[in-house]
Order: sequence, then structure tokens, then C-alpha cells
Amino acid sequence: MTLALSQLYRGPLDFLTPPRIEATPGDDVIAASHLLDPAYLEALLERYGAQYGHGDRRAVASLWSKWHFAGLAAHGLATNLLLERDLPLGIDELHVVQTPEGQTAGFSLRHAGRPLAELDGLGRFATLLDGHLIPLIETLATVSGASPKVFWSNAGSYVEYFAGAMADHPMGSPAAAEPGLALISSRHLPDGRRNPLYQAVRHVVPADPEAPTRMPKTCCIRYLLDDLGYCANCPLECRRKAKAAKAAKAAQTATVERTAP
Repeated sequence: MTLALSQLYRGPLDFLTPPRIEATPGDDVIAASHLLDPAYLEALLERYGAQYGHGDRRAVASLWSKWHFAGLAAHGLATNLLLERDLPLGIDELHVVQTPEGQTAGFSLRHAGRPLAELDGLGRFATLLDGHLIPLIETLATVSGASPKVFWSNAGSYVEYFAGAMADHPMGSPAAAEPGLALISSRHLPDGRRNPLYQAVRHVVPADPEAPTRMPKTCCIRYLLDDLGYCANCPLECRRKAKAAKAAKAAQTATVERTAP
């Protein structure tokens, strides 16, 4: 790993394992392009789903995608925003380190990235978006049966989180984070296409000060697996609680009105 890349993994990124830089990938990695093979991906999700009792395939795929997208967003955005370099994260040139269960645990890169060809606008994220997320999410949705919105919400949540983290990085600033945050605040991509990451995360002011303030637009559907339940900031759970609170308040009001003299 180059000195420039090694400097990234401190501050809010000190918990991450840096990617491996190797011209010839080792025998312990798989080509990311395999993930676009429906047969391979189906077998991978079957293996990964064993720890969840081979439960609902849609939820299994969603959970698997969270690990994969987290690493992809963390490494890609840090290098893009802080070093202004484009890592080789295209799915046709990347290699993936996996746990025995099939979970993405790291990446093997052929080189440490090249200077970004474009700094203004969202075109600087073309490798991440067009080169990886779009083809992989299409395949995940086809193989698992889950809506593409689930995977885009998962990806967008990590894009928003790690872009924001760049403001607190020793090498970063609020200005450094702005292009990454624009990736989820822009309705359209540079070529006019709808941006599938648009508003993937909402920031709310909850009635309960202990409740999460950051909420994904779409539920990750992990609740479809036994014993997992809802995430703390699940939009479905929050909506359910809001409806329950509203119903309870209405019932209380009705009771007061009936018993009023």
C-alpha cells in the first residue's frame, strides 16, 4: 500500500482494514465480476444465509450487501474526496476478500488509484456508481427478488455516512465532504438519469431525544429473518411506532371526552 493511501486509515477510518495493493491477486480472493454471475451469486447467498437458517433470500441479500457496500463506500469515498484519486473499484477489475461465510471482508486492488479526470460535479463518482453499484444491484435484485430500492438505500446510507465522516478526518474538512454528500442530494446524474441514491437518508427530529435522528429512506428488510427484528432507525418501525402513538393519543382523547362532565 502506498504512503498516500495509508494516511487515510486514521481518525474516523482507523477501524478499517486498508485494501491490498497487488498487481497479481492472491489465491485467497475472488474476482468481483463473479458477483454478476447469477449462479455464483445465488450460491454465495446460500452460503451466507446459512448463519440465518437459510431464511428469506431477500433479507439475506440485503444484509450481505451492507457489508459489501460499507467497504466500497469507505475506501472509494476516502480516496476520492481526500486524495482526489479514483480507486480501481470497477467490478471488472476489482478482487474481493471474503470470510468463510461469504461476507465481503476486504478488497484487492491492482493499483492505488489514478488522479480523478473530473473534480466538479458527480462525474467523479462514475467508477463507484456505473462501474460497480449499478450492475451489482441489478444482479442482486434479480437473484434475490428484493426491490432494487432496498440495495440503493443500503448503499446510499454508507455513502452518506462516510462522506460525512470526511469532514472530521485529519486530512479533511466540511468542504471535502460536500461532493460526496451531493451524491445523495442530487435528483439527477450528470447525463440526466435519475439518481438512484437521491435522498437515501433523511435526518429527522424525533419526539424522543434518545431516538435515532438518521433514517434510511427504505427498510433493509432484515426483519424478515427470524430473531433479527427491526434496525433501531428502521423507517417501517418508526412509522409503526408513530401510528401506535397517534392511535394511543386518539384513544386517550376519546376517553377524556366520554368521561368529561
